[in-house]
Amino acid sequence: MSDKVASEVEQMLEAIKSKLRVATGSAIKASHFDYNKYEDLVDIHDLVMSKNNFSVSEMDAIVMELGKLRREN
Repeated sequence: MSDKVASEVEQMLEAIKSKLRVATGSAIKASHFDYNKYEDLVDIHDLVMSKNNFSVSEMDAIVMELGKLRREN
């Protein structure tokens, strides 16, 4: 993985955490993500950035989708 992709993933995750005001933001780290799923992360980022407000169920769904993008150990 290139440093550019890692940097972009970090920036997208920080923007998502900030917009959603995620309480457990420290648990969402770029190093935990499968970079082969980069396009999926871009889609989630674009969705989050396009909305002003989120219901609790929307936030739960977004966090669940982010969980699916995590690397398997």
